Amino acid sequence: MKSLIKIAGIIAMSLTLWNCGSPATPSVKPSMNVASITDEYRIGNGDALQINVWKNPELSVAVPVRPDGKISLPLVGDITASGETAQQLGANIATKLNSFIRNPQVTVIVTNPSSADFQRRIRVTGAVNQPISVPYREGMTILDLVLEAGGVTEFASANKAKLYRKEGDSVKVYPVYLNDILNKGKLVTNYQLVPSDIVTIPERAF
Repeated sequence: MKSLIKIAGIIAMSLTLWNCGSPATPSVKPSMNVASITDEYRIGNGDALQINVWKNPELSVAVPVRPDGKISLPLVGDITASGETAQQLGANIATKLNSFIRNPQVTVIVTNPSSADFQRRIRVTGAVNQPISVPYREGMTILDLVLEAGGVTEFASANKAKLYRKEGDSVKVYPVYLNDILNKGKLVTNYQLVPSDIVTIPERAF
């Protein structure tokens, strides 16, 4: 009986030591609601917009978003467009027009989303052989991105990598155990990427 207890203790200790070799599995995983992220396009500098005011053709204009993020409209003057969705901007313009016309109905159409490329890019920085910013492609994972960057450098602290993801009005940070992904085939944190994701890989402290 004593020998069985001793063996059980050795096994338990071995399992404990083995588990210490890798970080614990994250209890919270990043949101993968890609549709809501990609469908709600945010207007950016350089985009071309068509503003339509119902029954007021003289107020309906085609305008570019200036480098300061604003557009100029009849009666309204300057109004911020950058960072807004088309629906939000339409509502903001309608509020401004309330002082001049009754129940304005405003529609905003992004006719040339020239800033879309930057909003839909994903990036990896830090201890990789070639920090890169590449267009988002559906199904792309952290491993795909790191391999496109030429892999990690010899100085990388790969299991301390982080994924930064914009969710709503905040940016969430998730641990990425990149060494486990690359060298142990543990893919728990090999998350699928969404537009605007940033992966950072720090260097080891010497």
